[in-house]
Amino acid sequence: MSNPQQLRYSKEHEWLSGAEDGVSTVGITEHAANALGDVVFVQLPEVGDAVTAGGTCGELESTKSVSDLYSPVSGEITEVNEDVVNDPSLVNSAPFEGGWLFKVRVTDEPGDLLSADEYTAFAGA
Repeated sequence: MSNPQQLRYSKEHEWLSGAEDGVSTVGITEHAANALGDVVFVQLPEVGDAVTAGGTCGELESTKSVSDLYSPVSGEITEVNEDVVNDPSLVNSAPFEGGWLFKVRVTDEPGDLLSADEYTAFAGA
């Protein structure tokens, strides 16, 4: 398992892309997807919703459990990945590509996001 170096990571196992025009993409890590098992349902925030760093903003349901989804940053949701809503297995098959979850216009970013190497050490992955 390899965590892309260009992303940053939260201790809740979400990843965050670098901002393009102030908007970053968010997903869950391969480590989290593997721990969840086969994802069968995804509940995402709505476009226009305000999210808070560390706050719950949705949930992922797998064959093993239901897990909360946390936002790694504060901001406004600008887009959700409807492909993942229609085919939740993308979270497992392509967590860093087609399995992204939402895009957020970042208004505040906590200082505790991890680099890929830091996240790998933290997750034991």
